[in-house]
Amino acid sequence: MKFIIIGKNIDVTPGLREAVESKLGKLGRYFTPNTEIHVTLSVQKGHQKIEVTIPVKGGLVRSEQESSDMYVSIDLVEEVIERQLRKYKNKLVAREQEGGNFKQEFFDAEDNIEDDGEIKIVRTKKFGFKPMYPEDACVQMELLGHDFYVFCNAESDEVNVVYRRKNGTFGLIEPEFS
Repeated sequence: MKFIIIGKNIDVTPGLREAVESKLGKLGRYFTPNTEIHVTLSVQKGHQKIEVTIPVKGGLVRSEQESSDMYVSIDLVEEVIERQLRKYKNKLVAREQEGGNFKQEFFDAEDNIEDDGEIKIVRTKKFGFKPMYPEDACVQMELLGHDFYVFCNAESDEVNVVYRRKNGTFGLIEPEFS
């Protein structure tokens, strides 16, 4: 795996770099060697924040964690991403889709994980539209950790929004022009 580590308002010391690479390096068992992991470390008002983004076929796996200690934040983000990957794996296997950047061992390993629905939304990012089905948009929304996801519906070729409802189900907003 290739780590791209950036610091905002913080110097990325060799110790921090080593902690990130060793902790997130555990995810190497899931990905091919040429997979890039984008890591941003930042400090704001005493809060130590880490953002990790991993591009995968058809989307992104992303997590952002914040605490009073950067090393704690690194531990937290690794746990969250591993849980997201297991959930994503189950969805890929259920749909019999190709995994792209994932190693075959990732799919062969047996995982028993409960879908606890624990997703923390912390910010929204801009990125381009691509046609997809509403179910795929829900998966992408979960991987990004957002409450909603705007996408171009492949069936209707219109801009739609999927969102997570309070009871854990999903909703779809389709435009209606009068």
